[in-house]
Amino acid sequence: MKKVLFAASECVPFVKTGGLADVVGALPKEFDRSEWDIRVVLPDYTCIPPQYRDSFQYVCHFQMGMGSYIGERYVGVMQYEYQGITYYFIDNLEYFECFYPYGDTRYDIEKFIFFDKAVLSMLPLIDFQPDIIHCHDWQTGLIPVYLKTEFAGNPFFWGMKSVMTIHNLKFQGVWDIETIQGISGLPMELFTPDKLEFKKGANMLKGGLVYADYITTVSDTYAGEIQTPYYGEGLDGLLSARHFDMRGIVNGIDYAMYDPAKDDLIFKNYSASNFRTNKKVNKEKLQELLGLVVDKKKYMIGLISRLTDQKGLDLVNYCIERLVDDNTQLVVIGTGEAQYENMFRHFAWKYPDRISANICYSEDLAHKLYAAADAFLMPSRFEPCGLTQLISFRYGTVPIVRETGGLKDTVIPYNEYEHTGDGFSFANYNGDELLNTVNYSKYVFFEKKAEWNKMVDRGMQKDYSWKNSKANYEGLYSYLMGES
Repeated sequence: MKKVLFAASECVPFVKTGGLADVVGALPKEFDRSEWDIRVVLPDYTCIPPQYRDSFQYVCHFQMGMGSYIGERYVGVMQYEYQGITYYFIDNLEYFECFYPYGDTRYDIEKFIFFDKAVLSMLPLIDFQPDIIHCHDWQTGLIPVYLKTEFAGNPFFWGMKSVMTIHNLKFQGVWDIETIQGISGLPMELFTPDKLEFKKGANMLKGGLVYADYITTVSDTYAGEIQTPYYGEGLDGLLSARHFDMRGIVNGIDYAMYDPAKDDLIFKNYSASNFRTNKKVNKEKLQELLGLVVDKKKYMIGLISRLTDQKGLDLVNYCIERLVDDNTQLVVIGTGEAQYENMFRHFAWKYPDRISANICYSEDLAHKLYAAADAFLMPSRFEPCGLTQLISFRYGTVPIVRETGGLKDTVIPYNEYEHTGDGFSFANYNGDELLNTVNYSKYVFFEKKAEWNKMVDRGMQKDYSWKNSKANYEGLYSYLMGES
């Protein structure tokens, strides 16, 4: 039996703030249970819904030594089975009593350093000896470091490998060296420029990237981009140096959760065979629900996103009044930076018949929008993978994207001469290019409806379920275990 432990700071259905949780929740379920034993470890946040948390089983507890700043700490281990997967939860109320998994950066860094050491410390006690620990993002960055240093002398850990997956390079867990050394108890000689030191501070993600046996990220294009200064967030040199041990594997989406033929959150179910008649029912019902002009002939553009600089919203701001002409509606769902929340609120107040700003995150409303919209807008400055465009394809909604990261890897731009493509894209980070691309999509929608419907067909036929990605991970794990 091949054994893998996923370590992450969030996971559906227990706690979710972004796409990381979807990946950690969906991927382990895909593997063949007769060959793979894949388990997941998370912090035991008090904000995990009681329907799960109240059923956690106690496994063990112990005291664990940390650095001189914090000394010994209590570690509890809880366990829960969900959909055939075993989940472990690292329990410590001082660190994980919260309404939301992240807060003050200094405090987050301390609690995740504690989590990283606890993950390794619990393994001999719970009688699980994984071949590979698969670490996700900066919150788990010190697991590969501890594995190759403090834990390397213990025969239990000999031969154990680690994989570090970058979901978003922008977040790295950086603080001053003295604090991170004092919390972690790692020796000072690790805090050098070739190891954990970063711009005179210490960087948890960098530690993981230096010490992991292999690095993955969530799309091929992003794997290339992060080796350049523009996208590399200060780590491009290190990532270039490790490019032989790195690859991009595109995320999948949960095809059971996102299925317009069976989705009970949408107004009317439809499939590739009948979207031409049934999809527009969803549009009219959503227009009614949101107080927009009810007219199935309007061009509805959806945008579901964290409202941050990364997502290209300054480009939207630049041309929004020209985007929403008399025949166009824009529906936004998301929360984030105040400037963007207020921007969308302002334009929704100014154009109430054609812009709807829903400054919230609602799974229910999101599904309704995927089903109702004609097009989906993702003008990102950078996008490691992006899940929204994959879900859009599934719902027959045409993505309009900037050619970066996973967006470039998954959306084939429409070519009117060869009758190919399943979306629209633009290359430069520029508001006029965004506007021109949206205008071109409107031209196809209004003037070449048969061509538009064929694009929808092609999008709905794509397969971004997890089974393709899973095969790539299986190959990687087997390679690291020394199997050909």
